[in-house]
Amino acid sequence: MAAAEPAARKRRPKGHFAAGPGRAKRPRGAGRQLEAGMRGILITCNMNERKCVGEAYSLLGEYGDLLYGPEQFSDHEERLSGSDREEDEDDVEAALKKEVGQIRASTEQKLRRFQSVESGANNVVFIRTQGIEPENLVHHILKDMHTTKKKKTRVILRMLPISGTCKAFMEDMKKYTETFFEPWFKAPNKGTYQIVYKARNNSHMSREEVIKELAGIVGSLNPENKVDLNNPQYTIVVEIIKTVCCLSVVRDYVLFRKYNLQEVVKSNKEDAQQNPSSVTKEQNSEVVKAEAEEQEKSSKEVKEENKNQSEIGSESKGTDALSV
Repeated sequence: MAAAEPAARKRRPKGHFAAGPGRAKRPRGAGRQLEAGMRGILITCNMNERKCVGEAYSLLGEYGDLLYGPEQFSDHEERLSGSDREEDEDDVEAALKKEVGQIRASTEQKLRRFQSVESGANNVVFIRTQGIEPENLVHHILKDMHTTKKKKTRVILRMLPISGTCKAFMEDMKKYTETFFEPWFKAPNKGTYQIVYKARNNSHMSREEVIKELAGIVGSLNPENKVDLNNPQYTIVVEIIKTVCCLSVVRDYVLFRKYNLQEVVKSNKEDAQQNPSSVTKEQNSEVVKAEAEEQEKSSKEVKEENKNQSEIGSESKGTDALSV
């Protein structure tokens, strides 16, 4: 009787490696996730994150080259070819140099001017930046689009610069913002401001507590800093995703329709007569109304926010504000 044929050996899918004892599986996107300490640009989109990333690279690359010049890349292959010309170099040393060059090239790739990382929330893209000022770049983009009224994106909705990030815990945020707010609000600097707040995939932070604490810090830096919900000089943007708090202080938030790329290119008779940082109360009302659909807030939530605004305002003697 013929011997039984050995059982067919199961083949693992290509690129699959079993996690042996003591070896944890590498999570998807490990090493490329939003975390405290990063700076960049937070972008919201509508159900098409992959296309959003493509549009972001194209738009940021276009304006990045205009403001900072073409991005420079070091040619590691040229360096390697030069070293290979040394006739007395043995094979082992050549292989080692080649490997070092590849590692260096991989590192340089990770430190490119713009790099997409996992944001931790649906319909949200985070582009990490290197060597540029996110607030200046984004403001330049919005200003140009507002002036020319040329639509340059299809799926990107809002584009918010993120000048700093920290852990999304109250003590960490208080400690971080005491220094972060200084360029705008520490005496002798001063200005009018509002605070806008959004939390995603986070349930342990309180909107009212965050706004109250941050407004208190702004007031402590200079008592002359005042809240203005109609026409503020600065808007403090607070975006919390999971355990990361993203912060920025932006200008012309109302004029540029809450930094919405779809709205900023729409024609507006008042816009043609307005200069940046000069917005009327009537225009602010129109912008808030236009953004109502995107925020998807019910009338009940709006009433609750207005109520909280009054309560917090009286407690802090006019030094804080709720998001609008």
